[in-house]
Amino acid sequence: MLDETLPRVSSPGTNARAATMQDVLDGIDAAVSKLDFLASQAARQDAEASVVDPEPPRHVMSQPAPEGLKGDATHAEAPAAKANPRGTIPPIIEAEPSPGLRNGNPPPAGPKVPPRPPGGGRFHKRTPVPDFAESFRAGLAAVRRNLAVVMAFTIVINVLVLAIPVYLFQISDRVLTSRSLDTLVMLTVVVVGAVLLQAMIDAIRRFILMRTAVEVEAQLGAPILSAAARASLNGTGREYQVLGDLQQIRAFITSGTLLAFFDVPIAPLFVLAVFLVHPHLGYIVVAASLVLVVIAFVNQRLTAGHFADSSGFLGRATAHLDSMSRNAQIINALAMIPEAVRIWGRDTALSLRSQVLAQDRNIIMASCSKAARMLTQVTMLGWGSFLAIEGELTGGMVIAASIIAARALTPIEGAIEGWNSFTQFRNAFKRIRLLLQTSPFAFERLLLPEPRGQLDVERLLFVPPPNKKVILNGISFSLSPGESLAIIGNSGAGKTTLGKMLVGSILPTSGSVRLDLMDLRNWDQRQFGENIGYLPQDVQLFPGTIKANIARMREDVEDRAIFEAAVLADVHQLIASFPQGYETIVASDGAPLSGGQKQRIALARAFFGSPKLVVLDEPNSNLDSNGENALAKAIMHAREQKITVVTITQRPALLRAVDKVLVLDNGMVTMFGERDEVMAALAKPKSQAQSSSIPGGKTP
Repeated sequence: MLDETLPRVSSPGTNARAATMQDVLDGIDAAVSKLDFLASQAARQDAEASVVDPEPPRHVMSQPAPEGLKGDATHAEAPAAKANPRGTIPPIIEAEPSPGLRNGNPPPAGPKVPPRPPGGGRFHKRTPVPDFAESFRAGLAAVRRNLAVVMAFTIVINVLVLAIPVYLFQISDRVLTSRSLDTLVMLTVVVVGAVLLQAMIDAIRRFILMRTAVEVEAQLGAPILSAAARASLNGTGREYQVLGDLQQIRAFITSGTLLAFFDVPIAPLFVLAVFLVHPHLGYIVVAASLVLVVIAFVNQRLTAGHFADSSGFLGRATAHLDSMSRNAQIINALAMIPEAVRIWGRDTALSLRSQVLAQDRNIIMASCSKAARMLTQVTMLGWGSFLAIEGELTGGMVIAASIIAARALTPIEGAIEGWNSFTQFRNAFKRIRLLLQTSPFAFERLLLPEPRGQLDVERLLFVPPPNKKVILNGISFSLSPGESLAIIGNSGAGKTTLGKMLVGSILPTSGSVRLDLMDLRNWDQRQFGENIGYLPQDVQLFPGTIKANIARMREDVEDRAIFEAAVLADVHQLIASFPQGYETIVASDGAPLSGGQKQRIALARAFFGSPKLVVLDEPNSNLDSNGENALAKAIMHAREQKITVVTITQRPALLRAVDKVLVLDNGMVTMFGERDEVMAALAKPKSQAQSSSIPGGKTP
């Protein structure tokens, strides 16, 4: 077998045989080197294909053979293979391989490939953003399709309803007069079949409505919650109540009120059937319908205002209930339960009062509509009997016309009784449409290169509605990547507001905050969030494990990233002291962690994912001396990793760990510069400090 694979030796001498064997070994080494190189080339192409890049993959080729090595490709690559029999030759990026390279010749000179942009090759790739307006249109289209099917079934059901009046008419005028059992049996079989078919179709349309309600909540639940979370930044938090509106829509879709509204367009069909029996009876039904429409209009005018007041007071009571749940410890500690219950009870009582007033008027109008419908029945039977006495109708026709007239008026009466549900559904639909169509997520943003941490604040002005009081005025400063800044000032100076603006939680009235020259409003929301860290003044942890809280509730992260964030924030030793370690369960109120422990866990969450900008708002408000030392170490670690850190603090111990200091007073910058220079200026008398200028810094 070996003799068949190796080349034949033509020279009989020993030296010739040794030389030939050496050539064969050289050829084998060169072939192995080629295989290694091809494997590395395939791995490189797979790695490039896994990166989202609009550019086509480039071919990686080995360097040309040294000059003087001509001839067969195997012999040309032999010296390189001997030098590195299992390694690969350093690659260069060129164009497509030319035929001359296969013969061992150097490739022809070609244009150089431009370097790839920073950011992992994602510079020109747009990130998918949720289009809430499109989600709303898709959900609405699905509802319309299903409701169209339900409407078709409703038409069939209303046609089948005529089977019973026709059955009574035929029995009265034919069966009783002819005494034909065959006719009675055939009519009964047909009517029973019609009734069973009607019941089956009615069940099918209710099944469709139930699944339509589920589909609406499944399609719009996540978009509404996402849009509400984003809109709540500049709102009062009531945007989350739109989820309750979604449940209101689902309840209306599955209610009998919607079926009554479906039956209303079919009412003219029954009126026409009554006209076919006799015009006089048709006029009676039309007059009764007009009376019911007037009653419905009066009912809407009398109840709309009270129902709106009831919803408003109920919303206030619900908001107060949420506040009580968030501040349960304070309420119990300060014995505020009677006062809190009194406030909730006042709003609830006002809501119930408005609800009672509205329902009283609605009940009165519903009773009037029911009385009108019953009087219509009496009128139909009385006038029909008169027409039968005159010989214009038969008894069966009178009974059939009475049943058909009742069917024509029932949907109108049902609509009047369910008008409150329809009003709530309409208002809920308007709020959902407004939220989804005006969401700031409704447009795409370019996915930029990964930021380096350059922070530029340019003439920030913030005047929140409705009081129009200036909170921040003309704030400007810049930080290079890796620099740390401490923002100090009196209470109410605007420090927390400025910190929220630096992470995009609050949008300025004018001016801009730029990360790597790009305004925060133009960053992709997901990319920006993954590259910043934020520790708010009011620390809140989510129900779950410490591991999940540090990982920002993400499930697609490696444990190594969580561990690195804990080490960077210097809280790994604290977490290791817990019996369950990183798997310790945290409740919604932070139990069993203390205030300082919650703050340190939230600090690790801020440093998770190697962010380029971290904003810490009073990060040492609940920390002891050991916690402050750990926080100072975390800021030093961040400086070593070129993380830009902005800290809002008043503690002198933390000021020693920063590079620069900014002093805020009444929303304006009074000092900004290097730490030692600003601290020296603050140590002077106030009059001298106001007249001094900070070298390398800034004074207004």
